[in-house]
Formats: sequence, C-alpha cells, structure tokens
Amino acid sequence: MRKLILLAAVALVAISAGSALAKTVTVTITKNGPVPGATSIAQGDTVQFTNSDTVAHQVTFKTTTGVTCTANPLVLQPGASGSCTFSAAGSYTYDDPNAKGNTFRGTVTVTAAAASLSLSGKPTVVVYGGSSVLSGVLSTQKSGETIDVLAQQCGASAANKLTTVTTTTGGAFTTTVKPLMNTSYTAKDKSLSSAAITIKVRPALRLAKVASHRYSLRVTAGASLAGKYASFQRYSATLHRWVALKAVPLKTSSATVSTATFRSSVRAGLRVRATLPQRQVGSCYLPGTSNTIAS
Repeated sequence: MRKLILLAAVALVAISAGSALAKTVTVTITKNGPVPGATSIAQGDTVQFTNSDTVAHQVTFKTTTGVTCTANPLVLQPGASGSCTFSAAGSYTYDDPNAKGNTFRGTVTVTAAAASLSLSGKPTVVVYGGSSVLSGVLSTQKSGETIDVLAQQCGASAANKLTTVTTTTGGAFTTTVKPLMNTSYTAKDKSLSSAAITIKVRPALRLAKVASHRYSLRVTAGASLAGKYASFQRYSATLHRWVALKAVPLKTSSATVSTATFRSSVRAGLRVRATLPQRQVGSCYLPGTSNTIAS
C-alpha cells in the first residue's frame, strides 16, 4: 500500500510539473478559415479554437491518436471556444467537414518535448541507520527503462553507481537508500542526468543512566567520532531552554561506534540529554541529539 501511495504521488508530481510547463495557443475560426492556418506547438501544449464567425463550425482531426478535445466532435457555436491537447509529437490536419472546399482546413505541428529526468528524496534528513526513499520520473513516461542511481558520499572525489532500477507506469521509479553520512544522489538514463539531491545524516546518540549520577552515551555514525566532545545538558523550566552542564569526550568503541561514561552531580528528576554540535561532527554530518531521560 505504501508503495502504491508513493507511485501515485510521483505521478501527481509529474502531471503537475507537466501542467506548469505546458502552454495554450489560440486559433481563431473566421469566415475565411482558421487563423493562423498552420500552428506549431510543443508536446503537451493545448490549442484553443475560438469561433468568431456568424455560423457554427466543427473541428475534426484526421488523426485523433494523441489528441484530446474538450468535446468530441468539437462543434463551436458563434462566439464559443473549445480546446484540444496534444500528448504526442506529429503533424495533425483538421478541417470542418460541413464546409465546402479547402477554406476551413488547418494544421497543428507538435514537436517532441525534450526528455528530462527528475529525482527527489523523502525524508531529506535521516538519523544514522535510517532510510530515505528516492523517487523520480522519466519524462518520456516509458516503462521498462533502466535508470542508474549514483551516490557521492561526503568527502568522495566522484560519484559511484549505487543501484539500477527500472521505470514503471508513467516512467516512475523508486529506490531506498541508507546513507552513512551526507550523500549526494543523481539518476542517469543514457545521456540524461537528473539534478543532484542531498540526503543529510545526523549521528545516532543514545543516552542512558547506569547508576546514581552516572551516565553512558553511545554515538553511532559512518565513522568513529572519537576525540569529539558531546554536550551533556539539562532542561531549565525557568529559562525555557537547555543548559549545558559539561563537555563529554568520546572514545573509540568500534569503526562506527564511539562511547563515553561519565559522572554528573545534576540533581535527580530533571530532564537531561546529550548533543553533538556542528563544530564537533564536522561538515559530513548534521548536529545530533540524543533521547531525553530523567537524571
């Protein structure tokens, strides 16, 4: 169910984006025929026909594949308007079957829209160990196309292929990533490349009270943060803010885990937590905050 909802949201974004870029061109039906007689538009654009003649006219296309009109057949009374949207490239000839001769004939030439590839991520900020869903749309809306997802981790000199996904209905695709630190992602399909997006990561902090006035802190990240200092804090109900109590040095536990065991004379029953500010985590992480416990 979650996947279906996500695909629907991706499709909605694609439709909204397409609608925002599409434009409408006006053709006026006069007593001497359509003006202009030849119209050029882009794929996804709309032609609005307005009848300025004193008699009714009908707009009929010889080829209807890729053409969606507001009424079918499109019959316009004097002063009335109707529109047709073109979803496929090609040349479309139309006429008024009730008029004699070639006066009421016209052509709409539709050029193919430039292909594009979009990519977005949700959420854009995760705690270490968390996941983000990347989703995108290939503007050609073709299914079965292979899309390479590239990842460039903070500090890396180049992006590497993370995975390959296949487009589904409407050209949509999704994949789940679990970044170890701030990571930039792009999607590629042949010569197309999406704009890069970044999923940012906070270290995971776990604070626990192990005895009276004694606490332990466990910090997990993509690399050891040993040598960095966490801030042990209590919440001040009087000041309505967190107040730093002491700086806690982290020690190495493993390649990805740093720990600290420390004492604090803060009285019992207060709300306490630990944080890692930006100056301690560096540029490859966002600041981290632990769970809140009672002192």
